[in-house]
Amino acid sequence: MASEEASLRALESLMTEFFHDCTTNERKREIEELLNNFAQQIGAWRFCLYFLSSTRNDYVMMYSLTVFENLINKMWLGVPSQDKMEIRSCLPKLLLAHHKTLPYFIRNKLCKVIVDIGRQDWPMFYHDFFTNILQLIQSPVTTPLGLIMLKTTSEELACPREDLSVARKEELRKLLLDQVQTVLGLLTGILETVWDKHSVTAATPPPSPTSGESGDLLSNLLQSPSSAKLLNQPIPILDVESEYICSLALECLAHLFSWIPLSASITPSLLTTIFHFARFGCDIRARKMASVNGSSQNCVSGQERGRLGVLAMSCINELMSKNCVPMEFEEYLLRMFQQTFYLLQKITKDNNAHTVKSRLEELDESYIEKFTDFLRLFVSVHLRRIESYSQFPVVEFLTLLFKYTFHQPTHEGYFSCLDIWTLFLDYLTSKIKSRLGDKEAVLNRYEDALVLLLTEVLNRIQFRYNQAQLEELDDETLDDDQTEWQRYLRQSLEVVAKVMELLPTHAFSTLFPVLQDNLEVYLGLQQFIVTSGSGHRLNITAENDCRRLHCSLRDLSSLLQAVGRLAEYFIGDVFAARFNDALTVVERLVKVTLYGSQIKLYNIETAVPSVLKPDLIDVHAQSLAALQAYSHWLAQYCSEVHRQNTQQFVTLISTTMDAITPLISTKVQDKLLLSACHLLVSLATTVRPVFLISIPAVQKVFNRITDASALRLVDKAQVLVCRALSNILLLPWPNLPENEQQWPVRSINHASLISALSRDYRNLKPSAVAPQRKMPLDDTKLIIHQTLSVLEDIVENISGESTKSRQICYQSLQESVQVSLALFPAFIHQSDVTDEMLSFFLTLFRGLRVQMGVPFTEQIIQTFLNMFTREQLAESILHEGSTGCRVVEKFLKILQVVVQEPGQVFKPFLPSIIALCMEQVYPIIAERPSPDVKAELFELLFRTLHHNWRYFFKSTVLASVQRGITEEQMENEPQFSAIMQAFGQSFLQPDIHLFKQNLFYLETLNTKQKLYHKKIFRTAMLFQFVNVLLQVLVHKSHDLLQEEIGIAIYNMASVDFDGFFAAFLPEFLTSCDGVDANQKSVLGRNFKMDRVRRERGRAKRRAEWARKPGTCAARRGHIEASGRGLCPPCSLAAAHEMPADPVL
Repeated sequence: MASEEASLRALESLMTEFFHDCTTNERKREIEELLNNFAQQIGAWRFCLYFLSSTRNDYVMMYSLTVFENLINKMWLGVPSQDKMEIRSCLPKLLLAHHKTLPYFIRNKLCKVIVDIGRQDWPMFYHDFFTNILQLIQSPVTTPLGLIMLKTTSEELACPREDLSVARKEELRKLLLDQVQTVLGLLTGILETVWDKHSVTAATPPPSPTSGESGDLLSNLLQSPSSAKLLNQPIPILDVESEYICSLALECLAHLFSWIPLSASITPSLLTTIFHFARFGCDIRARKMASVNGSSQNCVSGQERGRLGVLAMSCINELMSKNCVPMEFEEYLLRMFQQTFYLLQKITKDNNAHTVKSRLEELDESYIEKFTDFLRLFVSVHLRRIESYSQFPVVEFLTLLFKYTFHQPTHEGYFSCLDIWTLFLDYLTSKIKSRLGDKEAVLNRYEDALVLLLTEVLNRIQFRYNQAQLEELDDETLDDDQTEWQRYLRQSLEVVAKVMELLPTHAFSTLFPVLQDNLEVYLGLQQFIVTSGSGHRLNITAENDCRRLHCSLRDLSSLLQAVGRLAEYFIGDVFAARFNDALTVVERLVKVTLYGSQIKLYNIETAVPSVLKPDLIDVHAQSLAALQAYSHWLAQYCSEVHRQNTQQFVTLISTTMDAITPLISTKVQDKLLLSACHLLVSLATTVRPVFLISIPAVQKVFNRITDASALRLVDKAQVLVCRALSNILLLPWPNLPENEQQWPVRSINHASLISALSRDYRNLKPSAVAPQRKMPLDDTKLIIHQTLSVLEDIVENISGESTKSRQICYQSLQESVQVSLALFPAFIHQSDVTDEMLSFFLTLFRGLRVQMGVPFTEQIIQTFLNMFTREQLAESILHEGSTGCRVVEKFLKILQVVVQEPGQVFKPFLPSIIALCMEQVYPIIAERPSPDVKAELFELLFRTLHHNWRYFFKSTVLASVQRGITEEQMENEPQFSAIMQAFGQSFLQPDIHLFKQNLFYLETLNTKQKLYHKKIFRTAMLFQFVNVLLQVLVHKSHDLLQEEIGIAIYNMASVDFDGFFAAFLPEFLTSCDGVDANQKSVLGRNFKMDRVRRERGRAKRRAEWARKPGTCAARRGHIEASGRGLCPPCSLAAAHEMPADPVL
């Protein structure tokens, strides 16, 4: 005993020292080593048992429990049976004796340690494990402890960690499922007992003056008057102990519901009881009574009562989240919905004392979140199931949801409710599309609700109706690339758009008049513009007028975005039917954009420049963006009128160009300039009217961009304008035959455009950048950057177009491309310039490879191969940081395009490319921990193998016919072996993304080319790969990829199962550390060849079933889910559960 006592004092001293502020890290490491050494000693647990019963030091108790935890989870198999029995006996006794005095975190840890023993030994060696928990729950003194043990058991046994075998996991789940009915009965009894006990003493409140307001809605929601009466009973006031027990019981139920299936075990009595407790979250009167009584009685506070409501709603939501509902449970489900919507009505009921919003503000925020989660689950998972029930009034539910949504006290709550409406609108849309015959009936049923929703959402985005709330939104801080205001507006407009899809006429007639009202204010500003000494000024100065103007402009900006969002609903099949509405909108937008450009509101002086000027710029920019959204409508209009060339369409386009042209200037703010540029690109690319190039305003833009003396626009705007001008000349005009496209004239004009854009660049002859440069290096770099960014964008945007367009484009670019190639060697040591040049060449290879021709392409490749020596690659990768790595990555991407090219043209480059990869790039990056360049290199190696398989394996017709009899002839074996070795080495590195990518590449090569079956792989590499992948699984270094690794191992081993079992597996087990000889033999015996063959046959049959005609998609997905017929043995257990009949 003395030694135990001395050890305890020493341990207490060490733990206190370890956690003291003054202890150095070095001393902490020494103490940690001492503690670890002690924990590894045989019999250390006996000391820990003494420590737990004899100390009150929290650190010591936690350390002792950690020793037990480590013993049970990692060394339990090696513990003698007698010791196990003693531990199983002593720890529960210790818990029972001290659970009331232990700190809660120590008590919970001790519970978990006992549950860990049950996880290993129940029921074979610890047969009374679960019985003890049930007894604890049934005894009033230990009920809380029993509930904690039950919850821990559910967490640890129903959803165990990966350190248990599949068979043991299934056994534990089955054992727990056998206990579910008993457990749910106990939990129901506990909750009912507490409720009934306190209901008897609850004071009956006086009748409410609004108690008759339940009315028809309540009788619709609850079929029987008794149900409504039951839910209208006063909520009891609980003492602290009862509240604690109920909280624990509800937490247990929530976790149990997360994994048990819906069945008759979940009784109506239990559901009713849960809903009783859900009322704790929404009864404000009871919460106030509790807060009053709490000062004089042993009662819980209103906040704690609210927590019971949150826990009850968590239970309900766990049930709601289950999509698979047995037929016999549907009635229970309907009852749950009825009871929950009674609560929803209670929350959203107006009376004299409380508005709906004030009521929601008084409720616990967590309760509101849970209730919103319930509504989301109801709409997304169960609405289609419940809507058909005549007893469930869906329209009345939408009324309640409407009130709940638009009285949310927080922005996040409102966003969440908008998400629910979006789900409902999606459901309605898909329902109508699947039942077109019933479309009118469905829409008539919901029309009023949808119109009301649309009107209210539009009101909510307008300062005119919702200024206080909108001013609270942050419009500066970016979160996920959008501000809070932008998110608010975007989500609101999504709802507007979805209503528009269902009710286009109503939506348009609701939105357009509101837009008109705000436009009248904007268009009327011209009369308030006066000329001052420094320019034009807006003569609105009164503070109230400025505030009203600010609100009106903000609203106009939002409504313009709304109108733009609806553009897609005027095109396609409905173009003719909705033509007049769309034309009205487009004409209005054209008028507004022209008005803004003509009177230059963006440059006007205002009384409050920090507020009104940004508003005016934003309105102008949004009007251009809204008009751009209608470019597809204009394109369809263009195709309808291309023969008549109606003056109306010509006027629309010409006026739009008159609005755009003044804005393409360095004097215009970037926001407005970029909006104008984007609209110009859409006109040139999407609409493509034949007459566009002849419009004076377009000619003016051409002259502006090609004028060498004009100031250059900001980079992004310059690129967009050049793209638009290029597309005007390159893209074919719609609905015109080839002989009317005027290609010769357009080709000449395009060459002139590119010549002007690249004038300075083409003057950078190689001689000009030789030792004596004519201009500073920075100026040269600027010219290269400005020119290549424009040319690259032009090529990228033409790459998917017709052959003629690409031919003209390359003819115009040819001289610039040759200059680029000539300049490349001079700038090889300037990584920023090289990066831009390689980006340009990569875009050329992807888009204009055919047009460049074979000889010039070969010249480019050879130049690059010559320039990227090992020294240059090392300099780029090792010494130039991320820019240098990007240069090499782009070079490898160019080579990826080359090796994928079909035919024999570029095959002579394969040896050089492989040599570059394996002898120059790979040695530099192989041992670097950084992932830079590696992904691109291995993709290049993969594409080299995938697209050039015959470079390594000469397949003959005879070999194809007699596959398996004649081995394919192997060529270039050293290069193939080096590539495979590089792939193998990559699996030894920690980068999980590279690991996943390369494993996918190997599996793809096996699927397409039978890589694993090739003789060289089978004989020299197969088991090396299997060994590496198994080691990765054993060491759990890439746990996220367990499934992919398992499938790959199986596919490799299945090539030679005999060799795998007879030679590889014994050798692998022999090399395993930390496993004794007996355990190795047990592991070896568990891998049975006949079982694998049997399971493999089943897997193949499953794959055949999945391919049979008549197998439904869901069933086919279930059959194929375990590996497409090639499943690792650990996944084949599911095969036993598959019904014999493959066709539903």
